[in-house]
This record gives sequence, C-alpha cells and structure tokens, in this order.
Amino acid sequence: MRSFLREIDIPPSWLVLHIGAAWVLSLLSPPVFGGLGRVLGPGLVLLGAALMGLAVAEMARSRTTVIPRRDPSALVTSGVFGLSRNPIYLADAVILAGAILWLDAVLALPLLFSFVWLIQTRFIRDEEARLTEAFGPEFDLWAARTLRWLGRK
Repeated sequence: MRSFLREIDIPPSWLVLHIGAAWVLSLLSPPVFGGLGRVLGPGLVLLGAALMGLAVAEMARSRTTVIPRRDPSALVTSGVFGLSRNPIYLADAVILAGAILWLDAVLALPLLFSFVWLIQTRFIRDEEARLTEAFGPEFDLWAARTLRWLGRK
C-alpha cells in the first residue's frame, strides 16, 4: 500500500486534486470572473500546457528524468530553464490558475497558494538537495541567477 501511495504522490495527482477542489468550490462561488474568466482561463491552461511541453522536451534533449524523486542525470539550464528553475511546476500553477478562472471559482483562489506551498515542501526542496549533491557549484551558479518560480536575478 505504501508503495502505491508513493507512486501516486506526484505533482500531476496534486494538480488534479486541486482542480477537483476548485470545481467543488465553483459550485459555491459567486460569479465574479464571467466572460473574462472564460477567455483568460483556457488561455492560461494552454499557456501552462505549452510551457510544460517545452520543459519536458528540454529535459528529454538532455536525457534526464522528468519524474520527481528520481536522480537526475543532467542539470538542465537551457530553454525555459533559463527563466525558471521549475518550469513544469510553474506550468502546473498556471494551469490551476486557468482552471480557477475558467470555472469562475473565486473561492478557489487560495488553492493556488496551497498548491505552490505543497509543491515546494513535497518536491522542490528534495529535488534541489539532489541537484546540489549531484552538480554542486554548477547548480549553485544556476540557482544564483535563476529564480525558483520565474525570473532571473
């Protein structure tokens, strides 16, 4: 049972759970976003999917894993990884934001913060420790110039 739970404890599962919670909250939320949400929401979902696709392609080019908790075989710093140390997680957050707008679920906005916190505590911190161990100064240099979520220092 523990093995099964560990296998499903992955970011896409948490994203689906958060989107499901947003849907439930949309049933209780007053309509706020309206037409703007129906336009921006799908746009953000598509933007997140595109960002995720670019990140996965960059990792495939470098022949390293996209699966959390596995040891990386390469430090990927090119492409979208030049703008974010975690573009796939950023994509997940953008997709969640898009879903909340699309569902017109204003009461679900706090889910964005809980998702980011959860991803940072369950996945990012461990991944960054493994990257530090595997790549040392190379990771430190990249981390010093590239923000965790979005931007350059």
